[in-house]
Amino acid sequence: MDEIRTARSKIRSRADAAAFVDEAKAADRTVVFTNGCFDILHIGHVRYLQAARALGDVLVVGVNIDESVRALKGPGRPLNPETERAEVLAALECVDCVTLFNEATPIELILAIKPDIHSKGGDYAPDDLPEAEAVRGVGGKVVVIAYSTTDTQGKSTTELIGRMAAHREE
Repeated sequence: MDEIRTARSKIRSRADAAAFVDEAKAADRTVVFTNGCFDILHIGHVRYLQAARALGDVLVVGVNIDESVRALKGPGRPLNPETERAEVLAALECVDCVTLFNEATPIELILAIKPDIHSKGGDYAPDDLPEAEAVRGVGGKVVVIAYSTTDTQGKSTTELIGRMAAHREE
């Protein structure tokens, strides 16, 4: 039972996540932030999150709420509710803090927590991210982790769901 409490203790409100980041920065630790849906946690997510954590000392993960995932991915998503997606992420050793956000982009969350680094996966370009200006505005930088460094090309929840559907049809 201790593992569950430990994972759940890493899930924080926006205000508590901001306080956590403030404490980390006061201790001269580099804070990395990333965000996403994380609907079905898979090897691509794990490798990416480990690479993001390696960019600094603390990793904070913003998780889209269910309504936001539906808007981004379609009416059949998410497959797992936001509280469970947050807890699964929080159980990972490389993740230090998880917080939910309900906006279409993580801009408001970034403005609240003020990370040193905002990390995204290889399918993004830094200047194409709507939150890039907010990151720079709080003194941070945007880092895109190339698929080649994490061997995550083609490893996505959408592809996994597609393979599961194809297997079911066989």
